[in-house]
Amino acid sequence: MSVKLVAEVGVGTVAAGVAKANADHVTISGHDGGTGASPQSSVQYAGVPWEIGLAETQQTLLLNDLRSRITVEVDGQIKTGRDVVIGALLGADEFGFSTAPLIAMGCIMMRVCHLNTCPVGIATQDPKLRERFRGTPEHVINYLILVAEEVRGLMSSLGVRRFEDMIGRTSLLEMDGAIDHWKARGIDLSMVLSTPDLPPGAPRRRTRDQIPVLDDALDWELVRAATPAIDGGEPVAFGPVTVRNVNRTVGGILSGEIARRHGVEGLPEGTIEIAFHGSAGQSFGAWLAPGVTFSLKGETNDYTGKGLSGGVISVRPPESAGFRAEENVIVGNTVLYGATAGRAFIRGLAGERFAVRNSGAVVEGVGDHGCEYMTGGRVAVLGPTGRNFAAGMSGGVAYIYDPGGDFERRCNLELVDLEELCEEDDFELRSLIAEHRQRTGSLVARNLLADWENAVTDFVKVMPRDYARVLAERAAARAEAVA
Repeated sequence: MSVKLVAEVGVGTVAAGVAKANADHVTISGHDGGTGASPQSSVQYAGVPWEIGLAETQQTLLLNDLRSRITVEVDGQIKTGRDVVIGALLGADEFGFSTAPLIAMGCIMMRVCHLNTCPVGIATQDPKLRERFRGTPEHVINYLILVAEEVRGLMSSLGVRRFEDMIGRTSLLEMDGAIDHWKARGIDLSMVLSTPDLPPGAPRRRTRDQIPVLDDALDWELVRAATPAIDGGEPVAFGPVTVRNVNRTVGGILSGEIARRHGVEGLPEGTIEIAFHGSAGQSFGAWLAPGVTFSLKGETNDYTGKGLSGGVISVRPPESAGFRAEENVIVGNTVLYGATAGRAFIRGLAGERFAVRNSGAVVEGVGDHGCEYMTGGRVAVLGPTGRNFAAGMSGGVAYIYDPGGDFERRCNLELVDLEELCEEDDFELRSLIAEHRQRTGSLVARNLLADWENAVTDFVKVMPRDYARVLAERAAARAEAVA
């Protein structure tokens, strides 16, 4: 498929739509892009060109009078000014660059981003490999300046003065008839290059802000109740606050207010303690700041604790639940995704992709892909695990309760080893489980602690090899400095 630019001088139009949209930003990601950790089957055979997805998105938004409020971004091997101009003419406001800037910084596309063996020191935490990195910000800046210059030249040839006047102008594109190749025969781009019948002056790009959607967020109630703590550091505790699945990202605004007043250090632990009950929506406790403790009697949806930044989260079923917590899913998928600090205690089972990164978490069972790409922290799993545990895990430690001795066949051993616990591990794990019992009333934790000398022998330690090597090197360096 190929398109070419055709010159046409015209005047862009701006008008205001009236429909309400749910998204502020839409990203169309084409099949050509993707992380170097992607399997070759996905790279070669999954997805469609971004041009098709972008054109359909633009047309759908125009037909529903939503385009004026939504920013549309496109990515997927965007490399040149020509790519940018074609994307703009098909309806994109913004553009994502990834592979090309990486190449500018020195990436040689070895496609081992997930193995911690990047030979040029970009996608690795290995200090010896990182020493090889020779990229500078100027490399990327120069590349993007050249892209922008090419865009300006193409705009000049099209007779367009402002970039925003070019967005959605599909009339400046036509199928290149000069291509004589059997693969091009029969290709019809009319649907990609078409524009819906619109009223005069209908906007083809974002022209105004979205209708506010956070005015009725539950967080404003939390901020008001926690004002003494946010303003003066005075400890506050309140609840139970009813939470429903329509309440998403509870804690995000509250944490933002704390960060604005106190910076990333937040407040001392336990300054703000809030009890909830009900069924929480997506991203409960997202980015929870230091000093904030959320305790929920109920269950949560996906992405609980997303980006957890120092707060504490505990989830348990209510006393009247009528079921055994350790046998039921209490939190959804992708819990603690991107968390960097804080602790989470889940009395019950979690879904898939639990604890991609976290500094302390206890759960009573997880689905597939637990601790995937984990880079730091400690995780204790007191129950069953799904398949592919620890895939891509490059840092941190996981403790798995494995009385049946069959965890090894569910663990991805490409980057990790399974070890016995040492005395330091014993103390750390016991402390985590004790806090889990204290915060959630877990019967599993109670039973393990009651027979700890025997129970601890059934735990397996999951240790990333490179992480173990780095810890050993640091310990040797400290010993040498003392000597």
